[in-house]
Amino acid sequence: MTTPPRLEQIASCVNGYDPDALPVPQAREFIARFVPRVAAVEKLALRAALGRVLAADVISPIDVPSHDNSAMDGFAFRGADLATDGPTVLRIAGTGLAGQQFEGVAQAGECVRIMTGAVMPEGLDTVVPQEFVRVEGERVTLPAGAVKPGDNRRLRGEDLAAGQPALAAGRVLRPADLGLLASLGQAEVAVFRRLRVAFFSTGDELRSIGEPLEPGCVYDSNRYTLWGMLARLGVELIDMGVVRDDPAALEAAFRSACENADAVITSGGVSVGEADYTKKIMAQLGEVAFWKIAMRPGRPMAFGRIESQGRSAVLFGLPGNPVAVMVTFYAFVRDALLAMGGATPAPLPLLRAASVAPLRKKPGRTEFQRGIVTPTENGGWQVRLTGQQGSGVLKSMSEANGLVVLHHDQGNVAAGELVDVLPFEGLI
Repeated sequence: MTTPPRLEQIASCVNGYDPDALPVPQAREFIARFVPRVAAVEKLALRAALGRVLAADVISPIDVPSHDNSAMDGFAFRGADLATDGPTVLRIAGTGLAGQQFEGVAQAGECVRIMTGAVMPEGLDTVVPQEFVRVEGERVTLPAGAVKPGDNRRLRGEDLAAGQPALAAGRVLRPADLGLLASLGQAEVAVFRRLRVAFFSTGDELRSIGEPLEPGCVYDSNRYTLWGMLARLGVELIDMGVVRDDPAALEAAFRSACENADAVITSGGVSVGEADYTKKIMAQLGEVAFWKIAMRPGRPMAFGRIESQGRSAVLFGLPGNPVAVMVTFYAFVRDALLAMGGATPAPLPLLRAASVAPLRKKPGRTEFQRGIVTPTENGGWQVRLTGQQGSGVLKSMSEANGLVVLHHDQGNVAAGELVDVLPFEGLI
C-alpha cells in the first residue's frame, strides 16, 4: 500500500473543515485524499481477470483488424467501377472467405464474392451486400445508388492501431475488455491484488442467524448487506461476525482486522449515547476522526487509520441502523475501496426523474430517500417514495429501486419537479 498523509494534514487542506457539521461532498474529498492505494501486482489469465483492476496501461502490439476486410456478406469491387447513370454490371472473378482469402487479382469490371471478415482482395475497396444485387450466372447487377465507393469495408487498424493505448491502468475489467485483450493476442494481464476488507457488527443486542432471539435483541442484518455490497466490488472478504460491547473483545477484533486487512468496516458504536467502548478503542489504536455528517440517514461516522503489530488499515465506522449503513457505504465507502484497490472510480450516474408527490427537505444537509422509479408515457421517468423513510426500515430499501438524492443546498420539492435518483440496478 502507498503511505497516506495524516488526518490533520488533510483537515488543514479542506476549506471550512468542521467535524461536527461536515457536508457530504467535503467528507468525500477528505476520504479521497487520505486513502492509500494497493501497490502489489499479479498476472492473471484473461478468464480469471474479470472484475479485477488493470495495473498498467495496455498498448496494442498489432493493428486490429490486421488487414482491410469486409463488413458484409456480399461482393467486393472497385468503387471506381460504379456506373454514374444506372445499374452496374460486374463479372464474378472468384470467392474470398474468412480465413481463406481470394488469391487472384480482380480486373476492372470484376468483383469477388466475399464473406464478413474476409480480407479485401487486392485493389478492391467497396462491398455491396448480397441482398442488394441480382446474380445471373457469373454476372452481378447492382441497382443505382445501392452503395457508395468505400462502403462496407473495415480498414486495417480501424479498431486499434499498433502502438495505440488500448486500456488504461485503473480500469475495472469488464467482459468487453477481456475480448479486446484477446483480440490483441494477450493471454495474461497485469492486475492489482485484491483489496482485503474485514467487517464486523458491534452491540450486545445483536444476535447472529441461528442463535435464539432473546427479549430486546435483534438479528444482525448489517453484515449481510455489507457482504452483498462488498461482494459487488470484488474484494477479498473477512467476516468477523458480531463483537459485543466489551473493551477486550473490541480491541482484539480491531487488532485482528487491522493485521489481516487493508480496510476495516464496522457498524454501530459511533453514535452519541451509545456505549463508547468502540470509540475509545478506535482512538487508542490510531488516528480517527468522528464526524457528524450533514446527511440523512447516516449522520454519525468514524473514519481514519488504525495500527497493530506494525500493520495499518483504513477504518470506516458506520452507523448501526440498517439503511444508514447502506447509504453511508454508497456515499463514502464504495469509491474509497475502489480507489484503494487501484481503480479510477467514476461518479455514480444519476437519473433525472419527476417526483410524483411533494418532498419536504431542509437546506443544509444531503438527504437520501428510498424511491421507486417508473417510466412515463412521454419517455421520461417518475419517482415515488416507498413510504416510511426511517433509517431502521430495511424493507423500504428492499422495495426501492433507487435513492432520491436531495442535495445539500436543495429545499422542498414540488410535485412534478425533477430530482436526482441513484439507480440500484447493478449497484445493489
